[in-house]
Amino acid sequence: MNETQATHAFHALDPAAMLDAVESTGRRCTGAVLELNSYENRVYRIALDGAAPVVAKFYRPERWSDDAILEEHGFTLELAALEIPVVPPLADHGVTLHHAGPFRFALYPLKGGRAPDLEDAGQLEQLGRFLGRIHACGSQRDFAYRPTLSVAHFGDESYEYLLDHDFLPPELARNYERLAEDVLDAVEQRMDEVEDAATLRLHGDCHPGNILWTDTGPHIVDFDDARMGPAVQDLWMFLTGEKPQMALHLGELLSGYTHFFDFDARELALIEPLRTLRIMHYAAWLARRWDDPAFRRAFPWFNTQRYWEEHILSLKEQAALLNETPLEWNP
Repeated sequence: MNETQATHAFHALDPAAMLDAVESTGRRCTGAVLELNSYENRVYRIALDGAAPVVAKFYRPERWSDDAILEEHGFTLELAALEIPVVPPLADHGVTLHHAGPFRFALYPLKGGRAPDLEDAGQLEQLGRFLGRIHACGSQRDFAYRPTLSVAHFGDESYEYLLDHDFLPPELARNYERLAEDVLDAVEQRMDEVEDAATLRLHGDCHPGNILWTDTGPHIVDFDDARMGPAVQDLWMFLTGEKPQMALHLGELLSGYTHFFDFDARELALIEPLRTLRIMHYAAWLARRWDDPAFRRAFPWFNTQRYWEEHILSLKEQAALLNETPLEWNP
């Protein structure tokens, strides 16, 4: 099956095909299926006959190679072996990545939880401890098949894709191009200032939605975007509010983090560059997936005049923030 056929099958993945795939692993499904909140992949809660429910994750074709997926699985299994509360895939006789027809999928234990309270100093410190332990493990060796977070991929390729595929309205496209180039020049300058900072294996998309909090603490889920990068990439999305509040939250996170792993304070200069790259990458991610019917249903506000005007405004705000003094941390 070629790439186009595999992508079409993925878009048309229905409950019958999904249940057949899960049962190909030797499990018996009851037929009860609940679609979970995921767009890049297809993720379902599956009820099993005589066993606890599982979560089935069907991978989008052509996004990751099998080697890259297995590398992610291996990382989470490493972390789980250290009793870090991540959720690794279930292994059937050592196999974590399954194939059924055009589909590649993995099965996970079902874990519940609520969003973390980012105003709770104790939760932030506990989360910092676990992130420090993740990074201590992640620093032991590099990914071989997963990329490094870069300006070229998240920034240059993103804005070029939007322009090359005519997503911007004509009256906004030229201004957007100039703004994107100026902003990325500033991002490059900031990142060059700490170019010798260490990179390590990261969660990669560590935001509050990927933390499930319970009475016993957090589960850290969804390592699908795991990659190499600076440690601060897994920290900055937990910093909210104005700069004094961000500094307070940072201190609480790092009070736990630094019990297990050193933090290079120079990386604080990367927070606004990384935020800028995330904004640009997110817009291009939606554009690249715009032929997927699931995206058009979930993001009806995308690719409208108002969306692009607000996107440009966000980049102008980031241009100003890139010129401000970085956040400081006094251990």
